[in-house]
This record gives sequence, structure tokens and C-alpha cells, in this order.
Amino acid sequence: MRHPEIEFLPAWVCGSAGIAEVGQRPRDTGEERWFVTMGHQPQALGAAAGPAFALLAKVGVRHLFYAFDEASRFMPCFPAIAPSLDVLIHDEAPLHEEHAARLKPGARTLHRSWVANVVPGAVPFNEEPEEKIIFLGSQLGLTKHRQRQIDFLKEKFKDRFLPSCDHSVAVSDRAALNRYKVGLCPEGRKFTTPAMARTHTDRPFWSGCLGLVPVSEDSQAGGRLQELHEAKLLLRYPHGDLAALAETCERALAMPNDERRRIYEHFNRHETVGTVVAEAIAAA
Repeated sequence: MRHPEIEFLPAWVCGSAGIAEVGQRPRDTGEERWFVTMGHQPQALGAAAGPAFALLAKVGVRHLFYAFDEASRFMPCFPAIAPSLDVLIHDEAPLHEEHAARLKPGARTLHRSWVANVVPGAVPFNEEPEEKIIFLGSQLGLTKHRQRQIDFLKEKFKDRFLPSCDHSVAVSDRAALNRYKVGLCPEGRKFTTPAMARTHTDRPFWSGCLGLVPVSEDSQAGGRLQELHEAKLLLRYPHGDLAALAETCERALAMPNDERRRIYEHFNRHETVGTVVAEAIAAA
């Protein structure tokens, strides 16, 4: 993490068994200590989550929780940890009214989807990518809707279309994807929670960071992807419209390097986990 107003010391991972040590370790003069969790990680502590968070807060440890999968509704320990949070980044809007009321006065909240878990700029911009479309699979597997898209794109683009239908591309393997020009990211319609159905997971975000042109299905209006679409930082097409899908992929393949670089620079500057967390800490 980097921020012009903050010197970030080396981070360390404590695990559930080492949470008490977060508060006990000696601190340098002027050091402000933060405990950062994400997703539904606090629930791993079960009934001990509330007391553990309160103890850390009592000894001056501040807490940032980057929640997703609608934690205020579906993570049982949320009401217990809410009074100890200094920063809550959340994918749901609105938050559960009763549980959000337990946040302490002055707690900073930020409505944001999960973004790219990459180091900004770690993968250089590729000026001459292969004129190909990589279809990025997801945990949903091959639904009939998705198989229909794949069959259509194989027929339309032949060897310019490459489907990847695994659970997800391993983080260690993602950098190699910048050899391709376009990243087609599956829609999130089948996710069981409304917020996830709007955010399409993180694929458009790390695709943009790699220099691919992100293409995503418009499964629902609103959410973070709509803002990016309106800013021309990704391309969208109507749900189930194969003709529009083909046209959108053609536009992505034809995109000149100056527009591709604008997308790449935006995602690396603004759409990574470290940047979002650093800015939230600085504002808290």
C-alpha cells in the first residue's frame, strides 16, 4: 500500500490464533496500528469476534473491514464487531439498517465492490497484444446461458476466441494474460446475493489492471460496473444479446492503444485493493 501522507510499515499476517498479539506487540513512536480483515473473515472467530475486536480497540488498534457478500446481512458476527470498526468498505447498498446503527459515531463507510487484488503497475502495458478474446470463467461453471455464448463466440471468432472455464485463473498465472487484447468477464446474474449479482466479482478489475479491454454483460443496471461503463472504462452489452456481444467484442478488438492505456492506467491507479484501503485509512 502507498499513500503520499502515510508511511506504511511492513505488514504481517496474524491468523485467528495471533489476534491478541496485534495489540500486544511494541509500537514505534508515532505508529498507528491497523487490523485489516476482508470478506467474512471475522466470522472465523465465531462468538469471540465481538470481544476480540473490542479488546483491540481498547488498546488503540484501529480496524478496517473490507466486506463483501453482504456481510451486514449474512455474516452473523457483524452486529458484534460493528461498534469496533473505524472503516467499513461494503458492497451492499443500503447496509442492514439495524446492524449499521451499531457502527460507532465517526466510523467511515464506503460503498465499493471488491476490486483487483494486484500490485498497481506490476504487469507492464502490452503495446502489441494478440488480437484475441480470453473468456474468463468463474465459480458458476458452464450454465446454459454461458455455454450458448461460448458456442456463438467460437463460431464467430474462430481461433481469436479462447474460453477459460476453470473456477478462476490462479493469481500467479494472471500476469501472462496480458498477451491478449480483450477480457470477456462472465455476468453475475446467478449469484445468490444481490450485491454480487451486480458486481460481477473482480474479473473486470484485474483484467483492466493487466491491460486487457474488459467486456462484461449488463446483467443489472447500477453498481460499480455501470459507473465504469459510463466513463468508458469497460464495454458492456445487453444480457443474452448475442449480436450485441459480437459487436462489443469487435469494438474491444479494434480499440486503439491510447484508449487501452487510459483503461490500464485508471484501473491500476484507482481499482486495486491496496489503493482503496490506503485511501480509506488516510481519510479515517
